Amino acid sequence: MADLKARIAKRCAKEFQDGDFINLGIGLPTMVADYIPEDIQVTCHSENGFAGIDSVATAENLDVDIINSGGTYVTALPRVKYFDTAESFGLVRGGHVKATVLGAMEVAENGDLANWIVPGKKVAGMGGAMDLCAGCPEVIIVMLHTQKGAHKILKKCTLPLTAEKCVSKIITEMGVMEVTPEGIVLKELHPDYTLDDIKAATGCELIISPDLKPMEEE
Repeated sequence: MADLKARIAKRCAKEFQDGDFINLGIGLPTMVADYIPEDIQVTCHSENGFAGIDSVATAENLDVDIINSGGTYVTALPRVKYFDTAESFGLVRGGHVKATVLGAMEVAENGDLANWIVPGKKVAGMGGAMDLCAGCPEVIIVMLHTQKGAHKILKKCTLPLTAEKCVSKIITEMGVMEVTPEGIVLKELHPDYTLDDIKAATGCELIISPDLKPMEEE
């Protein structure tokens, strides 16, 4: 599973260009910072109050004062800037963050997102996900395609929504999909899978791009 998550993070890192200012959510999205190409400068924002996230910390470079919004120890770039929560959310709500990378429990074919609660289970709250979905021009979902065989990409979400019609792109271990007014378009398919495989793992109809290409790993 770790290899599949790394595959997703590597592919997501290819979405960004030199000078981009992006937000990374908790969990799998945090891994994206590890794979930003070295020939470009991308600044990663964490909603708890800093811009300049680098890779996940190891025992050798761990600083107990540097954690992301999910409580994971991370490292920081030399150009890092720390600020309070008000400024952090001002950047998000003001539309200054180009894209946010989030995980998901469910995504609907119209772009609805459910990623914060399963009814009956205790959670701390929605956190900043609602603000990120409303304030960022692009919402990129990175996740495993299914959960113990159950569909996560659906015709309609069954869990409480984080935001409506906010998702622009979905990246899983199986492929890369864009959410359009017509539905979810499969743009890239990983060579480990067939079209029948990804269709069977998806709970809504996929539109197959006429320019479908293999999903890149490196």
